[in-house]
Formats: sequence, C-alpha cells, structure tokens
Amino acid sequence: MDIKAALRTLTEEIGVSGDEFSASEKAAELLSQYASDVSVDDFGNVTGFVKCGRPDAKTLLLDAHIDRVGLIVTYIDDKGFLSVGACGSPDIKTYLAQSVTVHGKKAVKGVVSTLPPHVSKNNKAPEIGDISVDVGMTKAQAEEVISLGDRVTVNSRFRELGGLVSAPAVDDRSGVCAILEALDMLKGKPLKYDLAVCFSAQEETGERGAKQAAFRIKPDEALIVDVSFGTTPDSDPKDTAKLGSGVMIGFSACLDKKMSNTLRELAKSEKIPFTEEIMPNSTGTNADAVGVVGKGVKCCTLSFPIRYMHTPVETVDPNDISATARLIAAYAGGETDD
Repeated sequence: MDIKAALRTLTEEIGVSGDEFSASEKAAELLSQYASDVSVDDFGNVTGFVKCGRPDAKTLLLDAHIDRVGLIVTYIDDKGFLSVGACGSPDIKTYLAQSVTVHGKKAVKGVVSTLPPHVSKNNKAPEIGDISVDVGMTKAQAEEVISLGDRVTVNSRFRELGGLVSAPAVDDRSGVCAILEALDMLKGKPLKYDLAVCFSAQEETGERGAKQAAFRIKPDEALIVDVSFGTTPDSDPKDTAKLGSGVMIGFSACLDKKMSNTLRELAKSEKIPFTEEIMPNSTGTNADAVGVVGKGVKCCTLSFPIRYMHTPVETVDPNDISATARLIAAYAGGETDD
C-alpha cells in the first residue's frame, strides 16, 4: 500500500467530530480491500472483519479514530459574524487570521477575525469564545446557507516536507493508514486472531465511538493506534519522541502490562524501531474507554510521534506509520501458540 497516497486521500476529507461521514465512507472504501462485512454505522464508526478460520480464535480489535478536531458554528450576530465553539481541542492560537471553510448548505469561505496589532491592547492567546469568523455576508445572507451546528475547518492541505508529510487530520487518519498497511502486510497470511477493525468516531469529544463499537464487537484484546507528541525545538525531550524513531509502545496503569511487554520484545526480535511511551494513569486515547467495556478488554496503545498536534499542519514521518504497521502485523500474524 502507498501510505502517502492513502494519507492524502483520507486527510482531504472533512470529518470533524460528530460529522465524520465523508471521512468514514472513504475509510470504508479503503478497508473493503482487506476486510469483509465493512459498514459505517449510524454514529460514523467504520467496522470490518478478517477471520483467521479457527472457531476457537480470540478476537483482536484494531482501532484508530477517524474524526478530527475543528470548530462548530454557535451563533450568527447582527453583522453576519459567526461565533464558534470547539469540536475537540483545536489549538486556537494557531487559528488567528486563518482562511477557513464553513461546511453549510454549500461550502462558504471565511477568515478568522483578528484585531491588527496597531489597535490591539491584548497580546494574550485567545480562547475559543474570543474568536469570530468573517464570511463577508449580512446576517440574512449568512442564514440562507449557514446553520448553527455547521462545522468549520481551516483551509490547509496535504504537503510533503522533505521526507515528512504535513496535513490536517494526521491525528488520527495516519493511525487509520497504519492499520490498513498492516492488513496489506497480512493479506493471504495466517493469523493468530480473528481481527475486528474499527475506525471510530468522536474520539476527540470523549472516546465515544470506540466505546460503542467495542461493546458490540466484544473483543478479547485491542491495539489502539493513535498519535503522540513529536520533538520540536521548544519541547521537553522527556515528554516527546523524535520523528523517525519508530512506533511508540504504551505502558500505563490502564494498559495490559503483558501486552506491552510482548510488543516490546516482538519489536526487538523483528528489528522494528520503537520507543516506550510511559503514561502513568490514563492514555488520552480510545484505550481508556475500550479497556473498561463489558467484561473488560486487554489493551495496549501503539502510537507514533507527530509535530504540531491539533493544528492544521500536523506533521508525521511515514516511516513511523510503517513501523507501527509492521508491529501490528507481527503481533496479529502467524500460527497460534495454543
């Protein structure tokens, strides 16, 4: 599979939390190359299944979320300016003076309103309630094409930066790509598990979709694939990983220690580049929700570092996506030890 091409395809879709369907349908198309019974449910979750052929096989859930952060229209004032709220937790300081699209009855171009420095007396970073979107319309004109609840995204695009890729929605469409690449590696090969794949909705607003899907699927184990924090000049090295350092294997009180240890030893034996990601209490990923569904699900996170998380220019090394896919394939593939 061409990881860059798949990531470009997925990041070109909108799919802000709570309105994921355009991205979900595109992800379902890609998943259909590898899995059976692929569907998009009423919530926006994409699911599909790959059976190993043994009636006593355990089920391994592979999950990555399909939604992205963005804004939502909350009010149209008398001058036609739009007030907005946050879907998820976008980095609002990066939104000032950006070109945006309001996804209404039609796509409406706008810009985020900001005071020029000549007249501004406040140099603090704004909060979500402080910004407005200017669509160049009167209130009546705006209300013809824009409704409260419409999503808003910054006009960014897929771009290559040397060997890296920068795009909106890298969090977590790149995780979707890692799972798809793993399935491509496993195609036609023996499996240890029945695989259930979920590209889940509304992770950014409370890990809601994965919780629903896991309740329905009832997996025995789960690998939750997401992004983590990449090293930048102003970051603390102990809290980040360098782009190009491979897959990040999660260790946390809420993760299954045996799975974490097994994945670490497997990465070593398969010579897959990796780092350890230590999250003392919770992970901030779908693992926190999936782990406590039903009778409980053994979980581990597999992440990889990105720069500029929750901004329109999230940046990733495709080699880290590939390393994550290799570890997923190594864990899921091969004959059972039972």
